Amino acid sequence: MSLSRRDFLKLCGGTAAGLSLSQMFIPELAEALEKKAATRPPVLWLQGAGCTGCSVSLLNTTHPKVAEVLLKIIDLRFHPTIMAASGEMALGVIDETVKGEKFVLALEGAIPVGANGRFCVIGEKDGKEVTIADAILETAPKAAAVLAMGTCAAYGGVQAAKPNPTQAMGAQDFLKKHGIKTPVINIPGCPAHPDWMIGTIAHVLLYGMPELDGYGRPTLFYGKVVHEHCPYRGFFDDDVYCKDFNDKEGCRYQLGCKGPDASCDAWKRGWNGGVNWCVRGATCIACVEPNFWDTEAPFYSNE
Repeated sequence: MSLSRRDFLKLCGGTAAGLSLSQMFIPELAEALEKKAATRPPVLWLQGAGCTGCSVSLLNTTHPKVAEVLLKIIDLRFHPTIMAASGEMALGVIDETVKGEKFVLALEGAIPVGANGRFCVIGEKDGKEVTIADAILETAPKAAAVLAMGTCAAYGGVQAAKPNPTQAMGAQDFLKKHGIKTPVINIPGCPAHPDWMIGTIAHVLLYGMPELDGYGRPTLFYGKVVHEHCPYRGFFDDDVYCKDFNDKEGCRYQLGCKGPDASCDAWKRGWNGGVNWCVRGATCIACVEPNFWDTEAPFYSNE
């Protein structure tokens, strides 16, 4: 079968609340990608300064199981958290891939440039430390695209919060600093939803670069404001607000919710198999926005 880009976009954006993108159209997506198995580029997934939360989010994909994602949808060659190899043997996979066919580079975590990058050492090669900055300089120029997985990789995240002692930065700023022209797609979130990551990778593999907004995010997933589509929006319109988190009804805006400042479709996607999302029992902290740690704090109000 052939999955047109129009159908792909419709299926990505048309999920009902509580159902993940992968639950809705994974058979069609898997079949379309399997047909391109011989020609689709491999993926190298590097990890910088972060908490590995985006990898955990991806690994929590339940429909399909993560094994199907990694083996049928993504030709994943390198991922330090899940691969069996370690040390120079593992880093050798990067070298082999860079020397071979075109590949997609996925980065999770920020890139610290302070102290010559030594705040984030990812391994050793020939007896010398390899920093995440070294690895990006080696791989990014030869990649078809760089996918910044999560807010840390996209914009620096909490690592880049003031006063930023490690001089951490996101992939786009790092590449610009070094004059590297490889296109960057930002997939922010703390963590990013599996649909955003899988869907963006699938779009790149099937159709090339997706449409991006002014912050380098795919408009497919980040094109709408959370507040405008929040299930609690009706309470906001009626001036009914929660006094504390024990309230079952009411808008959480006066508790510090940053939904009006956040652009993504989190309201229609549940994490952990559709069990939960940010505003259900908490508030939005606008984690998909650049510099959210500084610009959106404090996340909660004591008033």
